[in-house]
Amino acid sequence: MAGVGLQGLASSKLYQRRQERLSGTVSLLNDEKERATGILGNMSDALANAVCERCRARFDPTERIVNSNGELYHENCFVCAQCFRQFPDGLFYDFEGRKYCEHDFQMLFAPCCGECGEFIIGRVIKAMNNNWHPECFRCELCDVVLADLGFVKNAGRHLCRPCHNREKAKGLGKYICQKCHLIIDEQPLMFRNDSYHPDHFSCTHCGKELTADARELKGELYCLPCHDKMGIPICGACRRPIEGRVVNALGKQWHVEHFVCAKCEKPFLGHRHYEKKGLAYCETHYNQLFGDVCYNCSHVIEGDVVSALNKAWCVNCFSCSTCNIKLTLNCPDMLISSTPSHYIWKARPSKPLLRNQFH
Repeated sequence: MAGVGLQGLASSKLYQRRQERLSGTVSLLNDEKERATGILGNMSDALANAVCERCRARFDPTERIVNSNGELYHENCFVCAQCFRQFPDGLFYDFEGRKYCEHDFQMLFAPCCGECGEFIIGRVIKAMNNNWHPECFRCELCDVVLADLGFVKNAGRHLCRPCHNREKAKGLGKYICQKCHLIIDEQPLMFRNDSYHPDHFSCTHCGKELTADARELKGELYCLPCHDKMGIPICGACRRPIEGRVVNALGKQWHVEHFVCAKCEKPFLGHRHYEKKGLAYCETHYNQLFGDVCYNCSHVIEGDVVSALNKAWCVNCFSCSTCNIKLTLNCPDMLISSTPSHYIWKARPSKPLLRNQFH
């Protein structure tokens, strides 16, 4: 029965399809193996016929070969064309068909920056009979980078156009408009020591002519209504807009550097301040001006003050003059000794109480 079953299975169509699929897979694997063998054979033939680009000698089948953009080298032949040393970390510069290490390439071909004196690799700015890194080529007056702005030669200096205009106006005894950066030929309009063409002294947002109430924000001028719509806080000290961090104190808003002690005028910079009659003080000057001095330790009292015997005491200094136990003013049995500057404590047998002892 088993033999008949196997014979029937072998004659079934499902079994025949599986056998055909298996035969096809084996055939495909054999084809791939033959193709790989052919490729390896071709590579071996190619390497056997290849020569080193530098010494023109053939390669040994067991040695390491350097491939640089399709060019083959012996490992010892892949060296700098100037110093004949191997390239550190494999880094080299290809120039006019020859390869150089970084040091020799810079020494032979890289220009030096007229500002920092370092070699320039990459973009070079050629100006004023010199070479510059883009970030080193700056206006000699305001230090703005000129690489993408252009420059004007002024008395042997490379300047940005606004600085050039200011220098030119200074020589002519005239003013420069802060908005267009051009010379003002007529009578200038002055605002906060800055000069403007009369028709340029206008609100950046609505275009209306400005008055003395104008506000400046990021180099632009605004009328008061337009500025207030932006919600920009105004510093309580300089009355200028606050664009960065804001200090809220004394019912006003301040630039960090403008919120200072009323006595020493040093900024608090996040440190604690003390308020008195609408003014802010640092801890030192608040205590000097308004603080109490402890009768016992002679230091300015910081924190709570104990008032007794017409004197002021630190909480930690207000203690029994005999045993140094700390005292409080809310105990009914604590009385003054015959020496009018001492409080004395004595414990009763039942429980400790404060009481007066006369000498």
